[in-house]
Amino acid sequence: MQKRKLGRNGPEVSAIGLGCMSFGGFFGSTDEDTSLACLEAAEQAGITLWDTANIYGMGISERVVGKYIAARKPDIVLATKAGIIPGTPRRFDNSADYIRAELESSLQKLNRDKVELYYIHRREAERPVEEVVETMARLVEEGLIGGYGLSEIAPSTLRRAHAVHPCTAVQNEYSLWTRQPELGLIQACDELGVAFIPFSPLARGMFGETPVNPATMGEKDFRRTNPRFIEPNFGHNDAAIDGFRQFCRARGWAVSAAALAWVLERGDHLIPIPGTRTADHLREWLGAFDIAFTDDDRAEIARLLPVGFAHGDRYSDAQTLGVERYC
Repeated sequence: MQKRKLGRNGPEVSAIGLGCMSFGGFFGSTDEDTSLACLEAAEQAGITLWDTANIYGMGISERVVGKYIAARKPDIVLATKAGIIPGTPRRFDNSADYIRAELESSLQKLNRDKVELYYIHRREAERPVEEVVETMARLVEEGLIGGYGLSEIAPSTLRRAHAVHPCTAVQNEYSLWTRQPELGLIQACDELGVAFIPFSPLARGMFGETPVNPATMGEKDFRRTNPRFIEPNFGHNDAAIDGFRQFCRARGWAVSAAALAWVLERGDHLIPIPGTRTADHLREWLGAFDIAFTDDDRAEIARLLPVGFAHGDRYSDAQTLGVERYC
């Protein structure tokens, strides 16, 4: 497994991490045994950056990861998050008391006395980010976290935060169909020595071997209200990506591996964290390290999936609350 640094001063981790959101049922039903088997496959593959959050299944994901940690003691770098309070509408809390209480709860579920990376899942707009970073810096000093991260932020927020205490990582959606971070955030992370962690690098399942079918999604599937998965947007998106699927298969590449290889090429400070519920899907990713694109390959990918090709916003109006927009 190839390695990359988790920020300028952070530990070395696998160049591809594991996102554990799906363990909480966001993309369809799952069960504990399947999730544990997926974690075992990740450990065997040398995937050492595991990413979860307190709200993934309202604790389910953290408990599954914690159960595996208690039984197997894997040598991993662990990330979790706090800051979102679900509801209608959802709200955000970055206060010192809330962040500390959620961290203590997460550590208990994860069977850990610290996590290497602790994210503010969404920024509370009314609270100065400098105040939030001071809270995170105290947790670092106390040895409860190795470093802090920020999620779905603008470059300006990163610069303000980093000036108070060095940020370890920034996590935003980034893939062939979500390219906004190219407009300043990836560059700011590189300049400051901050790891950029693309989540949903496989476009929430669109860059899988089997085409996504919205008609078969469960009632609680996160994508049912996502504009890109609702007609007529979905039909246009599926047609565009089908051309990419055919391109990959003609070259003997797994579609997911090719999509990840494209992300990995964007910079050595990028560490994508695709998510899955199954070991089989995880093993498909590993082919990314065997793919070496030619200039012709890159040109064809750009023709098939030009910047901005996706139809529809990446979030619904409700889902976009808390996401910083800067372009």
